[in-house]
Amino acid sequence: MKTITSRDNPTFKDLHDLAVTARRQKREGRALLEGPHLVAAALDHGVVPELVAVAEEALDHPEIAALLVRIPGVPVLCLRSTLFREVSELKTPVGILARIAVPKVTKAGGAVSSAPSLRTGTAGDCLLLDAIQDAGNVGTLLRTAAAAGVRDVLLGPGCAGAWTQRVLRAAQGAHFSLAIHENVDLAAFVQSFSGRSLAAVAHGGESLYALDFSQPTAWLFGNEGAGLSPDLVALATKRATIPLAPDSESLNVAAAAAVCLFEMRRQREFG
Repeated sequence: MKTITSRDNPTFKDLHDLAVTARRQKREGRALLEGPHLVAAALDHGVVPELVAVAEEALDHPEIAALLVRIPGVPVLCLRSTLFREVSELKTPVGILARIAVPKVTKAGGAVSSAPSLRTGTAGDCLLLDAIQDAGNVGTLLRTAAAAGVRDVLLGPGCAGAWTQRVLRAAQGAHFSLAIHENVDLAAFVQSFSGRSLAAVAHGGESLYALDFSQPTAWLFGNEGAGLSPDLVALATKRATIPLAPDSESLNVAAAAAVCLFEMRRQREFG
């Protein structure tokens, strides 16, 4: 294990640049996982890091030591505490950070797949996100989709990057059990989808609880302020609205998606 004590070290400089440059992360198809939980989630799904950095004081932490045993052959850097804080986004760093290549999408529900639904419109439950900009919301939506058993998530232009550190933290490892597709032409996908598409709208749609979820469903959720684009609403098979108390105007998009996806799951499991 190599110990780095200087900011001038080329490997540290490269890691630091990647940590602070979202465009570079996207261009190179790399992501940074911070914390034992995310690193363990990646390993559990067969994603092996390219590089791991550990804070000097965390080397003897039992959870981190156990993770290092699982990655023989992966380069591990020991960083002085001051240097580790410079590549961490957390106020109180948890001591381990891993650089990974973003998994290629090959099959819904797996880290590597061919995503037939994107090519042919093959029906299967999926979540479509239209210009959702808040990283916390995107991460929570991914976590909710995974928990509800919806494996394909399609992000249109304008969404927060799915593999940025804030989104990764909010999703708590859900990325590795999903097929995540970014920069998707959502309108084209909806038009080719062979199942039913539902536009989630705050007002004017059919009650969520009056809908039948026996067939595959593509759910569309829109921007935090503007909602779904009118074009996408027009393309959807139906519009769905969650009945709210009279003095309530709307729900946060991540909360609304949780209500909708778990109502679909409830119907299928319990009728």
